[in-house]
Amino acid sequence: MMRRSEQTNAAPAAEPDLGPLPETLRRNQPLVPADSVAGRALVTVIAILTFLAALAAGAAELVAGASAEWRSSISREVTIQVKPNTQRDIEADVATATAVAGADPQVDSVSVYSKEEAERLLAPWLGTGLDLVELPVPRLVVVRLKGGITPDLAGMKQQLAEQVPTASLDDHRMWIARLSTMAGTLVVIALAIVGLVLTAAALAIAFATRGAVASSREILEVLHFVGADDRFIAREFQLRFLGLGLKGGAIGCLAAILLIAALGFLAGYWRASPGGDQIEALFGAFDIGWRGYGAVVVVTAIVAAVTALVSRVTVRRHLSGLG
Repeated sequence: MMRRSEQTNAAPAAEPDLGPLPETLRRNQPLVPADSVAGRALVTVIAILTFLAALAAGAAELVAGASAEWRSSISREVTIQVKPNTQRDIEADVATATAVAGADPQVDSVSVYSKEEAERLLAPWLGTGLDLVELPVPRLVVVRLKGGITPDLAGMKQQLAEQVPTASLDDHRMWIARLSTMAGTLVVIALAIVGLVLTAAALAIAFATRGAVASSREILEVLHFVGADDRFIAREFQLRFLGLGLKGGAIGCLAAILLIAALGFLAGYWRASPGGDQIEALFGAFDIGWRGYGAVVVVTAIVAAVTALVSRVTVRRHLSGLG
């Protein structure tokens, strides 16, 4: 009896120490690891791709804005070219052409290029220091039209043909068409680059999701077979990769905005130099405006949405294969 009571009152044997549970099996741990080397690498890849896509979107807006300014400026100007003729007084013809243009109610201002200024325009092609006395250099009359109207130059052309037979009127339609074609081509190329970058981002996210699924394969299979809803599992992965996409997209977006702002600052700093004048002539003030920055933010949102969507689709396809 004593032995039995002693056995009854004896302290229970201590349970063996199994050590800490694995991280993935602890209570309240996320299904997808919150931080990992693969996650940080994916954030870096998304940031780089977002940066490139944002730059392409900003460049498209910059080219579109510059093209609109070019076309607006050119469409408001026409050029009268008075060719020299040995049987006519070119100075008188220039004065007559100027009077005809100035009398038109559509015209805002008229400026005449002198012989020296006309010869200076040929310097980029013929070089400087040449004697152009015997070269029949035409005289130019630049006519600036009033804004907000649709010009009708038929009357001016008829008067010039009657009063100055050596004069011709150029309304720059050919150059406007070429500028429109060039700008449209560049915008399409930039948008194609954005599409390719988004495709590359989707592929990288798909591979990263498959890697995360492979690392949690046993857990996913157990959850699936015990009846866990596939939408719940997919939502966990979607939220995790959405966070990675937002983080990487924000980094890439901020880097692109800072670079565009820095380029705009440098363009303004160099504006007084000849090179700065050329940059301003091509790209204006090198400012993409609120639409450009809005496009950069939209690209970032699209990258994050693609990240979440691709991860969800990849996980759902994997889980459907388990059934």
